[in-house]
Amino acid sequence: MKSTVSPIHVVGGGLAGSEAAWQAAQAGVPVVLHEMRGVRGTDAHKTDGLAELVCSNSFRSDDATANAVGVIHAEMRLAGSLIMTCADKHQVPAGGALAVDRDGFSEAVSDAIEAHPLITVVREEITGLPPKDWDLTIVATGPLTSPDLAEAIRAETGADALAFFDAIAPIIHRESLDMDICWYQSRYDKVGPGGTGKDYINCPMDEAQYNAFIDALIAGDTVGFKEWEGTPYFDGCLPIEVMAERGRETLRHGPMKPMGLTNAHNPTVKPYAVVQLRQDNALGTLYNMVGFQTKLRYGAQSDVFRMIPGLENAEFARLGGLHRNTYINSPVLLDPSLTLKSRPGLRFAGQITGCEGYVESASIGLLAGRFAAAERKGQMPSLPPETTAMGSLLNHITGGHIVNDEEPGKRSFQPMNINFGLFPDLAPGSIVKPEGVKRFRGKDKTIMKRQLVAARALADCKAWLARE
Repeated sequence: MKSTVSPIHVVGGGLAGSEAAWQAAQAGVPVVLHEMRGVRGTDAHKTDGLAELVCSNSFRSDDATANAVGVIHAEMRLAGSLIMTCADKHQVPAGGALAVDRDGFSEAVSDAIEAHPLITVVREEITGLPPKDWDLTIVATGPLTSPDLAEAIRAETGADALAFFDAIAPIIHRESLDMDICWYQSRYDKVGPGGTGKDYINCPMDEAQYNAFIDALIAGDTVGFKEWEGTPYFDGCLPIEVMAERGRETLRHGPMKPMGLTNAHNPTVKPYAVVQLRQDNALGTLYNMVGFQTKLRYGAQSDVFRMIPGLENAEFARLGGLHRNTYINSPVLLDPSLTLKSRPGLRFAGQITGCEGYVESASIGLLAGRFAAAERKGQMPSLPPETTAMGSLLNHITGGHIVNDEEPGKRSFQPMNINFGLFPDLAPGSIVKPEGVKRFRGKDKTIMKRQLVAARALADCKAWLARE
């Protein structure tokens, strides 16, 4: 029987939009999900599949005991997240991280959404703000919001959207690697979900090779900014050549750090630097270059990256690229339930709100879907406690930034990944030196604090979900 309840409209079928639609439908509310891919593509997407991953295939750490990303994973699982369910089903080995077969993951999300009896998927581009008769709408169009819709948002809010550059890393065919030079090992032999402790392919460099590589990176031909000139980068996804320009040792202490790795072909000589490759599909035939997002032109990428030992004959399934992300000034424009203050019933979710990262975007979609469903049922949205990962991220987006009093009118709000700095402090006296431990400071104290914050977050999330 057809539902007599008016649907919630969700604009955008990425991770946030898919999760929002799923959460609302699981609450018993019909949903119309509008996705323009299939009618109009973007500069970064390659398919019309829902929840397509356009950058890394990693959801990052899955450690829910002492890592903020792992905590938000666990909270989303508790809340019945579609994104996490599909990620878990399509995981590939990645040490302590949760990485997925990107095609299998997207197909699983698409299949689940299209099979849900309360969700209707409509392939069309929404070129303006939703009509008034769509009384409850979630805009989750992500960092690649179409120009017409972005302009409509600017017109409604009276505030310009900000933009920053985001870069994607190359993907290499496994069979083209020289395994007489490379070896399998996770950093510190860490075993993660579905992993063995040998989940990365490592390419070693000595000091001379590293310096030659840095010189080539800095001299490489990069994509011009053109109309994007002046747009800042997001620090969490800097192009590899931009990191190199910031200092010769930057990469060796970042994505190319050699710590926790021993060259299986030459165990007595410690590599000066290491390039890691992470499995990108379930078959293990494709690997992506960890931390190697780039804006180098295609020809330069092939030349420079083949300087890496073991990659001399590398065949690239996809070269890196650069695209522009767009987000709104959420602390000024949105209320605590993600509703646009100037227009009740219109919510925003995902990266367009100023969160950064796959799971962060999906978690905000999860909340928006739940909030909209509650409103459709005549209930007040139940906000997650700020002590939870989802609650702390929501608080940052809707008001937790620092106002720049020294430069009135200049926005200080910036995209943010989930991190322990967003969580409220523990109660005084919570961190107690374990019995029998003589020295308790620095790293040990930090680990205990993170463990306590993580445990509090999961306990408070369970309590919040039980009250809903």
